Amino acid sequence: MTLAFKFLYRLYRAISTVRYWGYRRFTRAGLGVLAAFILTGIMAPDTDNNVAYQAFTFLLLLLVLAFCSSFVFRVRFSATRFLPRLGTVGAPLVYSVVLKNLSAKTQSGLAVLENLADSRPSFTDWLAVQLAYEQRARSFRFSPSRRSNPFKLAVLKIAPVPDARPRQEVEVQCELTPLRRGLLRLDGITLARPDPLGLFRAFAEVPLSQSVLILPKRYPLPPIPLPGTMKYQQGGIALASNVGQSDEFVALRDYRRGDPLRHIHWRSWARAGKPVVKEFEDEFFVRHALVLDTFVEHLHSDAFEEATSVASSFACTIPDQESLLDLLFIGSESYCFTAGRGIAHSQQLLEILASVRPGQERSFEKLERLVLNHISKVSGCVFVFLAWDQQRREFVRKIRALGVPMLVLVVVESGKATLPDAQEPGDRPERFAILECGKIEQGLAQLTST
Repeated sequence: MTLAFKFLYRLYRAISTVRYWGYRRFTRAGLGVLAAFILTGIMAPDTDNNVAYQAFTFLLLLLVLAFCSSFVFRVRFSATRFLPRLGTVGAPLVYSVVLKNLSAKTQSGLAVLENLADSRPSFTDWLAVQLAYEQRARSFRFSPSRRSNPFKLAVLKIAPVPDARPRQEVEVQCELTPLRRGLLRLDGITLARPDPLGLFRAFAEVPLSQSVLILPKRYPLPPIPLPGTMKYQQGGIALASNVGQSDEFVALRDYRRGDPLRHIHWRSWARAGKPVVKEFEDEFFVRHALVLDTFVEHLHSDAFEEATSVASSFACTIPDQESLLDLLFIGSESYCFTAGRGIAHSQQLLEILASVRPGQERSFEKLERLVLNHISKVSGCVFVFLAWDQQRREFVRKIRALGVPMLVLVVVESGKATLPDAQEPGDRPERFAILECGKIEQGLAQLTST
């Protein structure tokens, strides 16, 4: 079985290489000629019943001429890419590339193609995806047409280049659409020019390594009354200020050992002849915990990607409600990041979520301990789970026993919107929803009525 999969993996790499090369090298007209060439090649041996062999010879001549013309293509360009620091899954990323013609001849009819870093998986990752696909294919609700390529990183557009005169610069508007979150690496650009027949492109490579961080997809959220009310926070607004304390204070008092030096009131010290510090008032405010479940069976899980997008949608919304948000999840270790009220911006949480990975090798108990150790600080919790099994139900019961309000969202694969275990009303919190991949936006839109 392993040898068979290794053979299929080598076949996959070979086919993907040929396909990548063909789609970049051939124009649309060239692909049409190539398809006709293959079709006539199949029919050509039967010379008694058709004349396909004549078309086959003619098409072969066209392809050979187009291919040979690529060897006389010589251009010299330098390039500078002005790439934004961040992008978003599914949103077109528009940027500019400045090209300088280093030759003594005007260059026209060129186009720019981006060279992405090779995203093909290792054998282990490829095998995990194939086994997961086979497991899902056994389900009667699974539709093979819904299968997406988890290793395709972006959709690229070919950008035409204006005529470039000798030693002159031209600006090209490029566009790509990211399909996966994380770091998108660009190895360089390719300058392409079709042959006189318009069938085959000649290439000239320009090395230009850069990267852009792709943020998770976000969904619009309806006005959701999040769980929890104002709660006393020891240290008050000091928790929510870049400088460590509020500008408003209650009174002045004598310095005590351990007081921060930045709290010293220097004018009062000069008058009194002894250290005097500002005393601040502790405050009550809302603080939410956003808990992301990272425990999945398969590394390349659509449900996990959608769960990350759901968490990102809340991360963008909660800090705008004048409250704090604590993002908790398990990766290579336990993580807790706080945003809102001046501590950090929601964009920083999105950058963290762009890089989060499944925690297959960790146990769910670690997330449970992280949340229970943090629960006394928060007003309410938003849980984004990837399953609704006995372990997660027990965890939710513990949180309910502590009297902490919560919103529980369970993200499941397509076709699994009905969970047998979710039908037990005693195990479900009052605010509970199942979000199915492919219908996430519709599911979130219904939260106002739940």
